[in-house]
Amino acid sequence: MTELSHAGPAVCSPARLEGIVPAPPSKSVAHRAILCAALAALNKEPSRLAPIDLSKDISATLGAVSALGVSSAVNQWVCTIAPEVGFVRQSRTIDCCESGSTLRFLIPIFAALGVEARFTGQGRLPERPVGVYTDLLPLHGVACRTQGGLPLSISGKLEAGDYRLPGNISSQFITGLLLALPLLDGESRIHLSTPLESAAYVGMTIDVMKDFGVTVEPTEDGWRIPAGQHYHGCVYTVEGDWSQAAFFLAAGALGSKIGVSGLNPVSRQGDRAIEALLAQFGARLRWEDGALFCLSGELNGLTIDAAQIPDLVPILSVLGAYCQGRTHLENAARVRLKECDRLAAMAEGLQRLGCPVTQTPDSLAIGAPGRNTLAGGSVNGYNDHRIVMSFAIAALNAAGPISISDPASIQKSYPGFFRDYTSLGGNAHVSNVVLGN
Repeated sequence: MTELSHAGPAVCSPARLEGIVPAPPSKSVAHRAILCAALAALNKEPSRLAPIDLSKDISATLGAVSALGVSSAVNQWVCTIAPEVGFVRQSRTIDCCESGSTLRFLIPIFAALGVEARFTGQGRLPERPVGVYTDLLPLHGVACRTQGGLPLSISGKLEAGDYRLPGNISSQFITGLLLALPLLDGESRIHLSTPLESAAYVGMTIDVMKDFGVTVEPTEDGWRIPAGQHYHGCVYTVEGDWSQAAFFLAAGALGSKIGVSGLNPVSRQGDRAIEALLAQFGARLRWEDGALFCLSGELNGLTIDAAQIPDLVPILSVLGAYCQGRTHLENAARVRLKECDRLAAMAEGLQRLGCPVTQTPDSLAIGAPGRNTLAGGSVNGYNDHRIVMSFAIAALNAAGPISISDPASIQKSYPGFFRDYTSLGGNAHVSNVVLGN
């Protein structure tokens, strides 16, 4: 791990939050809806999506689809996507910023359309795996040029056929193929050689595609994708984000009185699991007037299989640090490949605050027998939005203030986090840029 950075930290002090906060729109759903709408726009069918929050990841996807000949405009949370008049398609460089979804969803889409492209990224994205595509796409008509990671250049046109890959890779690779293969002239099939992880995200992809008029059929080991389909424009509502709601629901479990509105109680989002997990920890939850409330209870450590919920690992680690007994987060190796090594970052930060943590390559064991708690101190946010937001929640119950580096990283997924945090009574000293002012 790198040295702790003290440049422009957020200083969060103990506090009790109270109130109802709207869940921001789901970033995962929004990525998929934007891409389906962009493909509909290529058929001269515009779409209207709302609400859309211009986080850095969503802005990266909107910027990328412009290279296909699609225009987008966002006004008061409403995004209009339409064909770009007079656009001339040519080879483009696509800056995916730090967004793994943007990169992995768009590579096969550009290939299916036969658009030559060079993909670049920032932060840790150039180091994140893309080998699934560099192994698979050349078998189906697309040349890939890379020195390992990004930049990655592709040329040629994707061909229909049988696509074989493991199911225990990031679901983003599978989503990218599902979005792209219906555009081809021939039928295709995706075959998984191992059980599917993060299955809920693939289910979400299929649901969004269906809303835009494109279908896939499940098979015994994957999916059949009928040929020559067309995405159709529509008016689409983006549901609230369970992964972002998890931070404030966790605050409720730790003693705040919080309700989160705008969540779909039967959502396909895998991180909806936070509701059941909080109850298993010992928190008390109830739905009332369309909001989910979480209240504190006697929290006890759990053993949690994180394979299907990797994005919840940081905030679950914080909950574990305040439980009676130890919490074990297992099957979490992929969390090391996110914006930072999140297992190492959470272990290091919790240890700085006085909580014992043991790491293995794919797990964390958090806390000790008896009642666990956290002291104040300084932690490294590692320019990772989920690490920063998790330690901001940790500060609510700490014995003293917690200083967290890189608070501006929240702009990647939840630009309004600290604005919502302080409006509920949180005590956070951050710059106006971080607050969104």
